[in-house]
Amino acid sequence: MSKNEETVKTEKELDCGNASRGVWLVKVPKYIAKKWEKATGDIEVGKLKIVKYPGQKSQVSLSLSEATLKIDPEQDIPKEHRFDVLAVKQQALGVFSQHIDSDRSDKIYMEGTIVEKLECRPYADQTYMTMKANSIKNASMPKRRVEQLDSVVTTFKPISDHKHNIEYEKKKKSDGKKSRTDKQAVMDMLFNAFEKHQFYNIRDLVQLTNQPISYLKEILKEICEYSVKNPHKNTWHLKPEYRHYSEDKKDKAETKSTKDDDKMSDSDDDDF
Repeated sequence: MSKNEETVKTEKELDCGNASRGVWLVKVPKYIAKKWEKATGDIEVGKLKIVKYPGQKSQVSLSLSEATLKIDPEQDIPKEHRFDVLAVKQQALGVFSQHIDSDRSDKIYMEGTIVEKLECRPYADQTYMTMKANSIKNASMPKRRVEQLDSVVTTFKPISDHKHNIEYEKKKKSDGKKSRTDKQAVMDMLFNAFEKHQFYNIRDLVQLTNQPISYLKEILKEICEYSVKNPHKNTWHLKPEYRHYSEDKKDKAETKSTKDDDKMSDSDDDDF
C-alpha cells in the first residue's frame, strides 16, 4: 500500500476519540429555533439552570436573554421554559460531525454519546396564551380573500388553456366539419359496406361514410334494423327487403361479422 493510499484510508475512518463524552439531545419549540437562527454569534441567547436533588431527577430550566427576545420584536414569546428529562433506553444514539476541506478527504468525528433527551416546554403564562391565540387566529384565516374594487381594472393576467382543450381544437381544425352528402350517395356507401359484412357498429359506419351521426341514423332507420340482443348486440343490419345474400355468402358474412363484433366496442351508439 502506497503512502497516499494509506493517508486516504486514515482520513475516511471514524474518529471515536470523544465517544465516551455524554451529550444531551434537546428539542426546542419552533419559535425559539427561529430566534436563534437569526441571532448573531457574539450574543448570549439564554441561560441554562440545572438543579439536582438527591434521589430525584435533575430539574432543568431555560431563561431566554433580552437580546434574544428583541430579535423580531413583532413576535412576543415566553421567556421562561422548563425541560422534561427523558432517559434514553434501548437506544444507542450519537452526535457526529464532518469537516469538509478541499485539500483532503472528508473525515467523520464522533462528538459524544447521547445519554439524555430533553424537551423544552414553556410555562402557561399570559404571554404564551396570547401567542397561541394569535397563532390559531392566523391559521384559521383564509389565504384568499374577496375584496371590493373601487376602480375599473384594465389589466388582466393571461390564463393558459387546458391541454385537453388545445388538443380538441387541433383535432377539430384538422378534421374539419363533416358536411352532409347526398342521401342516395350515403345509401350506396352503406349498401356497399353491407355487401362485405352483415353487421356494423355505429362507430364503424360513421368512419366509413364520414357523415354526421344524427344524419346517418336517419338513413339507417330507413334501411336497417338495430340489434339489442346477443350475439350482435348494439349493431346495425339491413332490413329483410334490402338483403340479397345467398345462403353460402350469408353464412360467411355471419361468421365474419361474429369475429368483427368481438373487436367492436360494446358501448351503445347513443354514447358516441
